[in-house]
Amino acid sequence: MNANDIRQLEPKALWENFYSITRVPRPTHKKEPIGSFLENFGKSLGLETQRDEIGNVLVRKPATPGMEDRKTVVLQAHMDMVPQKNSNVPHDFQTDPIDAYVDGEWVTAHDTTLGADNGIGLAAAMTVLQSKDIKHPAIEMFITVDEETGMFGAFGLQPNFLKGDILINMDSEDEGELYVGCAGGVDGDITFRYEEVEVPEGDVALKVSLTGLKGGHSGVDIHLQRANANKLMFRFLRDAVANYEARLASIDGGSLRNAIPREAFAVLTVPVDGVDDIIDLVKEFEDLFIEEYKGVEDKISFTVDQVTMPLGLIPEVVQDDLINGVIACPNGATRFIPELPTVVETSNSLAIIKSDGSSIIVRTLVRSSVESRKEELAAMVESVFLLAGAKVELAGGYPGWKPNLDSPILKLMTKVYKDKYGKTPKVMIIHAGLECGILGTHYPKMDMISFGPTIRYPHSPDEKVNIATVGKFWDFLLATLENIPVK
Repeated sequence: MNANDIRQLEPKALWENFYSITRVPRPTHKKEPIGSFLENFGKSLGLETQRDEIGNVLVRKPATPGMEDRKTVVLQAHMDMVPQKNSNVPHDFQTDPIDAYVDGEWVTAHDTTLGADNGIGLAAAMTVLQSKDIKHPAIEMFITVDEETGMFGAFGLQPNFLKGDILINMDSEDEGELYVGCAGGVDGDITFRYEEVEVPEGDVALKVSLTGLKGGHSGVDIHLQRANANKLMFRFLRDAVANYEARLASIDGGSLRNAIPREAFAVLTVPVDGVDDIIDLVKEFEDLFIEEYKGVEDKISFTVDQVTMPLGLIPEVVQDDLINGVIACPNGATRFIPELPTVVETSNSLAIIKSDGSSIIVRTLVRSSVESRKEELAAMVESVFLLAGAKVELAGGYPGWKPNLDSPILKLMTKVYKDKYGKTPKVMIIHAGLECGILGTHYPKMDMISFGPTIRYPHSPDEKVNIATVGKFWDFLLATLENIPVK
């Protein structure tokens, strides 16, 4: 099947809009093409359209006849997507469209992220604006920029930009669940500075490559216990340095702060008579990793190849400090919510480790639905790397979204769902950053909720969205809009 197949799915108008979105490059921080696309879309419908200084897009549509006295609804999504692919895939997210296709009960993409996060929510909002036969109150389609790393669109929202009473965020990823709370987060930026030193005479250069890991969203997938490529690589490096006279020349692990790292690469030098030992050690660790992650990871590959000699090495003291810091750094889920023991409360993802010949950058992302726990874990990460001699900055913090179980829109959508499908939706808190927490600081009286179709493996090349749940998500949205209460 080819990419055009998704336009034949139902609801047809929504899938056609999603297809159009896949044609527009929209990686985070590259907002101009998709921003212009959305602005032109709103204007082409003859609707009031605004684009604020930071790039957020707002399109207003009046209520349909008979719905003028209902509360105004903000349909909210974000325009950017996570650009993830495997290192051997020749895809340029700044120029190439996403090659989406139907795979059984799912829509996915060839070797890249799909962008259903948050493209399906965006397409749904666009479809409501286009519609001529849907009953709805006054609508504000509010689409933010740069949600995936930093939530800059939500943070940069100006007062009085929105007029709505109810905000429906469409960035959740499990059909049948209504989200009323989310985790806050804080970024850790760690830097080791160094001047390269000479390679010992007689050494041989080797590149070790760890690939094939699943990765995924470092919030919603963190409980799945998937392997972190950086943590595994540094377990090997610690052994190679301590026992086989290996020296570290460069490291390149992970690519995005909010994705579990799937690949890591390191260039080492070792004495010529130690090459076979390193080859054997790589194989030992590959077997160890495969055994440890049996049932979780099924494609782990750890290989070694001889390469051209690097120009220099990371100084031994910096190398050792880096290894100790990474080994000691907490990673993964550290605490679950006592009242909801299957929901992660607090976690850290050791996302990126990269060297460039003069510095090593380590990037982490701490998340928690409890502010004090977030601060505690961030302090742990900070302390580990300060003890290792690095410079540490904690920045980009954003608040969690405190649940309101008395929310009128929660009560309405619960009733609509139960009436329509004969069962009660789950009320949930998500271990990820939803923009509702930040938007709530700008509009504290706005009633908010989040829902969406079933999306699996977001932030990884395995991302896919379930076709049937997209239809159910759409029907539920229309029923909700039709039942919005009077002002």
